[in-house]
Amino acid sequence: MKTLLPLAALIILLASCSSQNTEATKVTSSKIDTATLPKDIKHKGGIDTAIKYTDNEGEHILITSEDADIDGDRLTGVYLYAYCYKLTGDKWRPEWHMSDMVNQCQEDVAGDFLPGTFAITDLNHDGKAEVWLMYRLACRGDVSPSDMKVIMHEGSKKYAMRGGSKVKVNATDYYGGDYKFDDAFQKAPAIFRQHAQQLWEKNKNENFDVEHPNGKFN
Repeated sequence: MKTLLPLAALIILLASCSSQNTEATKVTSSKIDTATLPKDIKHKGGIDTAIKYTDNEGEHILITSEDADIDGDRLTGVYLYAYCYKLTGDKWRPEWHMSDMVNQCQEDVAGDFLPGTFAITDLNHDGKAEVWLMYRLACRGDVSPSDMKVIMHEGSKKYAMRGGSKVKVNATDYYGGDYKFDDAFQKAPAIFRQHAQQLWEKNKNENFDVEHPNGKFN
């Protein structure tokens, strides 16, 4: 009986520690007021999204922003940015950043982060957040697909899915909608690719009548 009591106490202690660790690594996120951003946070363009999230690596702030070049009354360039900062001590330090663009375009410009696609997840339940971004960019003078990408970051590791939107070119025919995973995605857990494919299928169709009325591509 004297041997069993310490053993039972040890089992209870280990179970308690396991429960605490699981709680500590839960990924949480919330929107933050851009007016309250710490002075360490630097960015280009106008902010679209500002999120604070916590995972097993600590506290992070994620910002997406957009900027544009305008020549007279013409849009000639679009710039998309994402910045991730990590709290280190009492300072917010850059963890990773992303930028993409189309500029010096003499035709019609399109570009934006796609609504409803930004997400913070923990699909593989390892306590490390996955940050998902999806966007389109185009410089074109006809009804042709936009370049389209899904970018995911897990910590500083980047995963990319690249291809084009799907457009209707006449009454019966469609063009585009294909994609390719980069090497990081190919080697990633299957659940990452499944989520990326779901995002792609939901957002690949580009409807010019709705999104670009009167022949406008921006």
